[in-house]
Amino acid sequence: MIDNDCVTQIPFKKTGYFSEIILDYLQESPKLSDFYDRFPNFEDFESQIKTKELSFKKEQRLVLHSVIKNQYHNVQKSEKTQQNINLLLDENSFTVTTGHQLNLFTGPLYFIYKIISTINLCEELSTKFPDKNFVPIYWMATEDHDFDEINFFNFKGRKVHWNSDEIGGVGNFSTGGLEEVFNVFSSCLNTSKNADELRNLFKNAYLKHNNLSDATRYLANELFGEYGLVIIDANNKDLKREFTPFIKKELLEQVSFNKVSNTILKLEKDYKIQVNPREINLFYLIDGLRERIILEKGKYKVNNTDITWTTDEILKEVDDFPERFSPNVIMRPLYQELILPNLCYIGGGGELAYWFELKDNFDELNIPFPILLLRNSALIVSKKQLNKLKSLNISLEEIFLKQNDLLNKKATEKSTIKIDFSEQELFLQKQFSKLKEIAEKTDKSFIGAVKAQEKKQLKGLENLKKRWLRAEKRNNKDLMDRISSIQNELFPSYSLEERQRNFSEFYLEYGSSFIKTLKDNLHPLQLEFTVIVM
Repeated sequence: MIDNDCVTQIPFKKTGYFSEIILDYLQESPKLSDFYDRFPNFEDFESQIKTKELSFKKEQRLVLHSVIKNQYHNVQKSEKTQQNINLLLDENSFTVTTGHQLNLFTGPLYFIYKIISTINLCEELSTKFPDKNFVPIYWMATEDHDFDEINFFNFKGRKVHWNSDEIGGVGNFSTGGLEEVFNVFSSCLNTSKNADELRNLFKNAYLKHNNLSDATRYLANELFGEYGLVIIDANNKDLKREFTPFIKKELLEQVSFNKVSNTILKLEKDYKIQVNPREINLFYLIDGLRERIILEKGKYKVNNTDITWTTDEILKEVDDFPERFSPNVIMRPLYQELILPNLCYIGGGGELAYWFELKDNFDELNIPFPILLLRNSALIVSKKQLNKLKSLNISLEEIFLKQNDLLNKKATEKSTIKIDFSEQELFLQKQFSKLKEIAEKTDKSFIGAVKAQEKKQLKGLENLKKRWLRAEKRNNKDLMDRISSIQNELFPSYSLEERQRNFSEFYLEYGSSFIKTLKDNLHPLQLEFTVIVM
């Protein structure tokens, strides 16, 4: 039933939580082959290294190193992180990158999985290609303005929420007001050593740094610095100056809109489209403002403001203030791959879905398209929960079933009356097949009536099956309640816990060993869902 080992792998398809486009990608379906270059395996990584070696110049490394060095000026770095920052100057060094919003106290649990996937892939690549260096990068989404998506985290079913009336890029948001949030969170914790560590982590991140960008860098560095994670804030004038030719091309020619729109026409034949391009995929970013740049009647303007430019004026603005031009979801990947010696982007299913829209645009602009890797996903099961599952005769694969399907399955197994409705359905279908043959030979006008009666009979049988299942579930109400309870524990709000819970729930229980256990057991190239018993 359930392995005694602490780790179990389940195919992503069997979880029921991943989209068709992601499942097709993992299976290397020919339907998706035109929308990416290389797949995440060692052979393709070797080719990707050669491609990036040719495209990333020494001058770019100097700028990148200088910017990151400055951003770490007041950060207490591990020896491993300092080494990785310096390695960025080496032409044999490459990055693996994940990006994420500046969620309060990391937000959902999958933030942790993203970064561990990135660190572990770098270690695996280092073993496979010992003459190269691989640096894990966390790209902070400091220019994002969707504050409502990041201003909370969930702790044991409670929403810990931060209010702020600031607008614009969230990286510059003042951390003022977070003392009240700290007090609320602290009151939810017990008096254990792990609780005190969480209090100190929150306090040192958010009450001792002036803006959200610095606070998030501190937090991620505290959690992952020992593994050499390098954190970058790409909202930087020197880095954006490298991007100015592409900013100008976007303003003048709307290349991204045309290329991505054409890709979408092909992609949407089989899949749901994740994002749609704008005619201009840039924002204007200054203090307290991040608004779309639009072109109207030959003039460029900032949406919802009085700011306007002629063509010559906006091109001069790009030259003078490149930091004011902020790429949106379509342009940001281009910017990332331009300024980093990057081989691979690690993201969730939704992220990879929009990356598939971008390959033609990368090709048009002659920027190498990275390998795309689905981040690790995991379900954390306590030993107590594992014992509950065993006592209920539920396997780890079964716990991923939709709740009604799981209850029906267990009610059927528990029933002392074994009724195989599939046999009855097959019997009816055979009977009506014979009736259709008779109708064909006698009077074809009866075929419609025969089909209608068949449909009615099969629906009636289905209704009987549902009534029988309801009766069985009533007869086993205690069992059904226990099954529902354990599944709700493991899948809060009928969702993967990684999308709902915050790492602090597990840190409170297991301390820093929680991060180490994840790092030891999440293998990014395994391409399966991981269940970890702790």
